[in-house]
Amino acid sequence: MARGPSLSGFLERVGFEDAGSLSPEFGVSARLYETQGRGVPQVFRVEGYPGVSAGNVVASRRLLLEAVGAGSDVEAYRLLAASLRDAAPGEVEGTPGGLSRAEGGLEEVPFARFYEGEGGPYVTSSIFVACSGGACNASIHRLMRLGRWEAVARLVPRHLYHMYREARRRGEDLPVSIVVGVHPAVLLAAASSPPLGVFEVDVARRLAPGLRVVESPLHGNPVPYPFSVLIEARLTGELVEEGPFVDATGTLDRVRRQPLVKVEAVYRLDGEPFHIILPAGMEHANLMGFPREAQIWESVSRVVPRVAAVRLTPASGGWLHAVIALEKNVDGDAKNAIMAAFAAHPSLKHVVVVDTDIDVDDPAQVEWAIATRFQANRDLVVIHGARGSSLDPSAEDSLTSKVGVDATAPLGAGEKFRRARIPGVHRRGPGG
Repeated sequence: MARGPSLSGFLERVGFEDAGSLSPEFGVSARLYETQGRGVPQVFRVEGYPGVSAGNVVASRRLLLEAVGAGSDVEAYRLLAASLRDAAPGEVEGTPGGLSRAEGGLEEVPFARFYEGEGGPYVTSSIFVACSGGACNASIHRLMRLGRWEAVARLVPRHLYHMYREARRRGEDLPVSIVVGVHPAVLLAAASSPPLGVFEVDVARRLAPGLRVVESPLHGNPVPYPFSVLIEARLTGELVEEGPFVDATGTLDRVRRQPLVKVEAVYRLDGEPFHIILPAGMEHANLMGFPREAQIWESVSRVVPRVAAVRLTPASGGWLHAVIALEKNVDGDAKNAIMAAFAAHPSLKHVVVVDTDIDVDDPAQVEWAIATRFQANRDLVVIHGARGSSLDPSAEDSLTSKVGVDATAPLGAGEKFRRARIPGVHRRGPGG
């Protein structure tokens, strides 16, 4: 039977480089870091582990759009918004055949060390699927190995955390099914954080038509198929130290006490690569940031005539800084756009709004717009004491000051704010 949309099929379609054999001790991270700018996925074997692995799968904007079959950012934003709005439960098949049980438990899973100072080896692309009270949730959580049958997961206070807390109030562990190595559209859906009750795997069905969903062998949770590895486990009430871990900003996140994961079984499926995401890399930024870009695009589109582009910048981890290119009806639209962006993505710290002649992917052009079109006394928006992101090491108890910069030219200003051009030359760098 056909497997449907898969990571292996995606890699075959977009192409990849064979990176040979890599050490799990910084060898994988070094290769992914050095090649992430090429825009080509890497396929490799992790020394000491069975099967193949892949990384930098969606480390470029082109690959990200390929994952959802879109031709532009705006088309992808609309598709994601429609998928979140119209997601509906679909068929869940029984447990598939062809699974082999890993008797060595997590010792047969390619956990990796990425940076100096981290607390242990990690899996970074693990999607946790859990169901409770008639609702199911799929979300991405890092997993640090402690032993053959134990690990610790980082839970942020969102839907899986809510399900976990409800289970603990009943004095129960929360059964979870953890999958790694799925079509990248599933990762995008799992990163999108829709309202509780909207199942991210159903969102993924809309993004990747034909995606199959099956019951996990032990817990019967609906998981996307095919996958490379499936871990059946329980989130327990025992809290253990997790971290340090290098998160999206490239800094070491602090040690926290997080739920101990008791592993009950590990299954492998031949023919599907294990997915390894480089923390603080381009792929990490794309998967975190793209769903939030779609939210910002939707929110800002309600207050201005046209939003041409939204970019959560790679240097901010795809999370803290946004650049928005738009068309104004009246002066003041840019400030409304700034407030709409902060409302759409509460972790956002700085927003720069530019005109559509500025390339949001070119930091030099954005800086040029600030240098020539911005005056602090009239174009600066500052908000103190707002909730920010726990990823920002400069925030105090997640409270931050937010800054919006209106770097758009005044309407009707004519040639005064226009960049000079050379006929037949597409300029790059300062001034675009």
